[in-house]
Amino acid sequence: MSVILASRPNAYTGSPLDRAAAKRDDDDWIAAALGQPDTLFAPVWRSRNLMRGVAEGRPEAVFLTEAAAEAVRMSGGPWAFLGLQGETPVFAVDVSAAEDPLPMLPPQMGEFTDLRAVAGLLPPHDASVLAHARGLMHWRTRHRFCGVCGGVCEPRSAGHIVVCTACNAQHFPRTDPAVIMLVHAGDRALLGHSQRFPNTTMYSTLAGFVEPGESLEEAVAREVFEESGIRVGRVQYHSSQPWPFPASIMLGFYARALNEEIVIDPNELRDARWFSRDEMRNHEQHGFNLPRPDSIARRLIEDWLAAGSSR
Repeated sequence: MSVILASRPNAYTGSPLDRAAAKRDDDDWIAAALGQPDTLFAPVWRSRNLMRGVAEGRPEAVFLTEAAAEAVRMSGGPWAFLGLQGETPVFAVDVSAAEDPLPMLPPQMGEFTDLRAVAGLLPPHDASVLAHARGLMHWRTRHRFCGVCGGVCEPRSAGHIVVCTACNAQHFPRTDPAVIMLVHAGDRALLGHSQRFPNTTMYSTLAGFVEPGESLEEAVAREVFEESGIRVGRVQYHSSQPWPFPASIMLGFYARALNEEIVIDPNELRDARWFSRDEMRNHEQHGFNLPRPDSIARRLIEDWLAAGSSR
C-alpha cells in the first residue's frame, strides 16, 4: 500500500492561539493580563465547556470578559494562561467547585456541555481552544498534591507547573501517548468492538497506551497482537490528535497484517472482524457503526477508504 496522507486536519488541532510560553513566568505581565477588560476566559465546569447554540445544533464557544470573568475568577478554582489570540490574552478557569455555575454568569450566556457531544459542529478553532482548556484544567484539578511526598502543590508559570510546598518537586501537565491503528490486509481492514462500549454496534480501530521503554512502532505491534492475535509488519504514521478525554495524545498509524486469523483478548474486545471497503462504506446496511466523526479513528478509516477508491 502506498503512503496515505492525512486528508485534512484532525479535530481539536489547528489552535488559533500563540501559546506565548515566554510570558508564563512574567508575573507582572500575567497580573496585568488578568485585569485587562478585553482578556478572554474559557470556563470549565466538571470537564464541560461553556457554549451557546447547542440546542439549535449551531454550537459556539463562549468566552467571558470583564464582570462575568471576574465572577468566575472569584470562585477560587484553578486557572491557567492558554496563550494569545492576536494581542488578546486567553485564560482557562475551572469552576467545578460550584454546584451550579450558571448563576455566576449573566443571563443567557449558554450552558456547560461535554465537548464530545457537539462533535463536528463546533467551529474548528473553538473546538481546539476548548479542548486545550479542558485538558489543562483536568490536570490542574487532579494534581493538587505531590506524587512524591504527598505535600500540597502550588501553581507556577501561570498554571503550567505545580511545585510541592514540602519537597519542592516540580510537576508538569500530563499527556498520555496512545497509539491507534488501522490494520489492513489487502482490501480488508480489522475493526474491533470494544468492551468499553457494550451497548453500541460500533466497530473501531484498535488502540492502546504506549508503555515505558517502547517505541511507537513497537507499541502498535504489541497492542494489535495482544488484542487480536494479529502480527503486523510495516507500520506507517498518519497523523496525531490531542484527545483531552481526559488526557491523551492519539498517534495514528496504518499497519500491514502478516496473518489473518483473529484471536481476541476478551478483556479488551467483544468481537473483531475483517471488513471490506464496501462493508465499511455501507456500514449501516451491514448492521454496525463507525467511530465518532471527531475521532482520529474515523479519519484513519475514511482516508484508507479514499485511498482504495483512487487506485
